[in-house]
Amino acid sequence: MNKTINLNADLGESFGPWRMGEDEALLQVVRSANIACGFHAGDPPVMRHTVRTALAAGVSLGAHPGYPDLQGFGRRPMKMVPAELEAMIIYQVGALAGMAAAEGGRVTHVKPHGALNNQACEDAALADAVARAVKAIDPALILLAPVLSELYFAGERAGLKVAGEVFADRAYTDAGTLVPRGRPGAVIHDHDELVAHVLRMLDAGGVVSQNGKVLPAAMDSICVHGDTLGAVESARQLRMALETRGWCVQTLAEKIGA
Repeated sequence: MNKTINLNADLGESFGPWRMGEDEALLQVVRSANIACGFHAGDPPVMRHTVRTALAAGVSLGAHPGYPDLQGFGRRPMKMVPAELEAMIIYQVGALAGMAAAEGGRVTHVKPHGALNNQACEDAALADAVARAVKAIDPALILLAPVLSELYFAGERAGLKVAGEVFADRAYTDAGTLVPRGRPGAVIHDHDELVAHVLRMLDAGGVVSQNGKVLPAAMDSICVHGDTLGAVESARQLRMALETRGWCVQTLAEKIGA
């Protein structure tokens, strides 16, 4: 049986003269890029450069919309009425779609960023608003959402193609949610530990918590955060380990069929 998986990373999060991450190096390893759309990070030149570089590497393009919060990097929770939230998402995805078209490519998936993603994972009404926005743009878009989350289920309710995501560099609680960043062990920096964490989940067929609890889930994509210390080397070692064990690493469009 052919085992397929996607590797993704959040990229294009530099802004003006300020630089974040090693995008060019990560784009040689991952197969899908979630590109910041200017609200939490990124700007028009960064967006276009990231799109161009991703296409040259054969990496599929995803929009990574977040709250309008440059100073807080989109990690501070906000409250919006559904109509405002939907318009904000449509605006950002549309901007990236324009950049992609200018470079001869197309956006195939959407992944919310930071606090927007975290809140949508727990709040069904907010998750439904995100899914409505994605569907309004293009019903063929893939919604990349954390497994076992309200956002994942909202995408299914909306009739979208949904890709279940797990995080290579983040620990999980027994409820299947991410351990908050301020707690010990929440972020996994050690390369070997990160690889072991992912392989353990794939072997178990679901999320494995810090305490060893297994929560079955269909996993389509693995995220390596580009702003995590040592992200490039972690991604390289993870991809090597996956391919050594017979996994075929695909773009998200190939994996889900977009």
